[in-house]
Amino acid sequence: MPELEGSLDGAGLRVCVVVARWNEFVTRKLLEGTESCLGERGVEKENVTVAWVPGAFEVPTAARWAASSGNFDAVICLGAVIRGETAHFEYVAGGAAEGIGAVSRETGVPVIFGVLTVDNVEQALSRCGGKDGHKGEEAAQAAIEMANLRKLLS
Repeated sequence: MPELEGSLDGAGLRVCVVVARWNEFVTRKLLEGTESCLGERGVEKENVTVAWVPGAFEVPTAARWAASSGNFDAVICLGAVIRGETAHFEYVAGGAAEGIGAVSRETGVPVIFGVLTVDNVEQALSRCGGKDGHKGEEAAQAAIEMANLRKLLS
C-alpha cells in the first residue's frame, strides 16, 4: 500500500499569509517566524504575499479570498486571541477557528490555523519564539507540507 507525505521543500510554492493586526506585538513575531521559515525552506520572497486584517475574526474572510483566487498553493492564518474578562474571547477564537477550517474544506486549498488562543500575554509570547516554540514557524512548515501533499494527491 503506498504511503504519501508532503515534503518540506518550499521551492516554487506560492503562499499567502493573512495576519491579524489586533495584538500586533504578538502577530508581528508570528509573521517574522513564518517568513523566516518559508525562506529557509525555499519559498522565494516574491512568492509570499502578506495580507493584514483588523483582527482574528476577519482572518477567515481574507483567507477565503486568497484560497479562492487560484494564486496560492497554501494560506497561513496568523492571529492572537488573548482571554479577557468577558465572553468575547470565545466568540472571536471560535469564529476564527470555524471560519478557517471551513475555508480549507470548501476550497481544497491548505489553510493553516496559526491563531494563538491563550489565557495571557506571557503564554502568547512563549509561543512565538519562547519556551513553547514558535507557532509561526510551525504554521509555515505545515503549509509547505500540505501544499506538497495536495500536489501528490491531485
